[in-house]
Amino acid sequence: MRVRLMIVVATTMGVALTGGGVAALADPAQQAPSPSATVEALGDFDFTRPQVVASNLTVPWGMDFLPDGSALVAQRNSGQVVRVRPGQAPTPVTQIAGVAPGGEGGLLGLAVSPTHTQDGYVYVYFTTSTDNRIARFRLSTPQTQQPILTGLAKASIHNGGRIAFGPDGMLYAGVGDAGQTSTSQNLQSRNGKILRMRPDGTVPADNPYAGSLVYSLGHRHVQGLAWDAQGRLLATEFGQNTWDEVNVIVRGGNYGWPIVEGRANDPRFRDPLVVWSPAQASPSGAAIVGNRLYVAALRGTRLWNVPLTTSGGAGTPVAELVGTYGRLRTVEYGPDGYLWVTTSNRDGRGSPAATDDRVLRFPPR
Repeated sequence: MRVRLMIVVATTMGVALTGGGVAALADPAQQAPSPSATVEALGDFDFTRPQVVASNLTVPWGMDFLPDGSALVAQRNSGQVVRVRPGQAPTPVTQIAGVAPGGEGGLLGLAVSPTHTQDGYVYVYFTTSTDNRIARFRLSTPQTQQPILTGLAKASIHNGGRIAFGPDGMLYAGVGDAGQTSTSQNLQSRNGKILRMRPDGTVPADNPYAGSLVYSLGHRHVQGLAWDAQGRLLATEFGQNTWDEVNVIVRGGNYGWPIVEGRANDPRFRDPLVVWSPAQASPSGAAIVGNRLYVAALRGTRLWNVPLTTSGGAGTPVAELVGTYGRLRTVEYGPDGYLWVTTSNRDGRGSPAATDDRVLRFPPR
């Protein structure tokens, strides 16, 4: 694949016009390159050549890849995990026991163990009748599901749900505030946080708060987690009425909710890298390919393409697929070099097409 160079022009702080709307960028004095700087874009996809990998699914939420290149997909409302491959019909893998769908809850995130070839584990985040929890199972015995974290507060909204393994081999989880805003600043609560845990659910010794899974706090509703080539964690977060966010997550960082939404310019809190209005985004899944961050937008019905600069900032976001497939939930970079995207039009807030929901993939240029 040929590498395309993209010119990113430093802008003054405030509002920058994008291909699909308006996005506000972080303060260029802190993060933007000089006007002549170039950013190497390694993830260039052809969004005019979609391929449908799977159709007629029910709210495909979590997705990750097995060593053979096939994908596991978690369906929120049915609680079923299916295996999908291009050119083949989805095949059922297992039914997650205890899933209680309702509102934004159900079977949510899914992550394949980075050492899957040795341990065989697949991890899922889901809502039960009493809590949100994380469990793991092996493909060899999928009916045997072992909870590794239980007792996260649940609600009809703001369950969070995204899980992903970081480059450090730890499992990270975005946990929503479950509609109780006071939990986000309360270190005794695991809600309104990004959690970091060992694969067995125990607390790593180098977490910022002794004996606690809490890695960062002050979150409302995180649904996207992705790492760049330097190992930095970026997270997408739903705002309330004014600003949705992309944040650079640091150990022990406080991201301000519910005291602030968007940028605070307050030394107590970390300001977002990028913000959008909720109508343009409602950002769910995230993936970083080369020096680009891709964000799946629900209410915004688009895929945001955010250039990342070598200095740790962001260039001007570009809107891809605006309105083409409706609500987009998840985006992942596949081992086949394609960008995989799931729709979320059967989640009660969309207008489903006849074959929704779908898993799509887009080839590299």
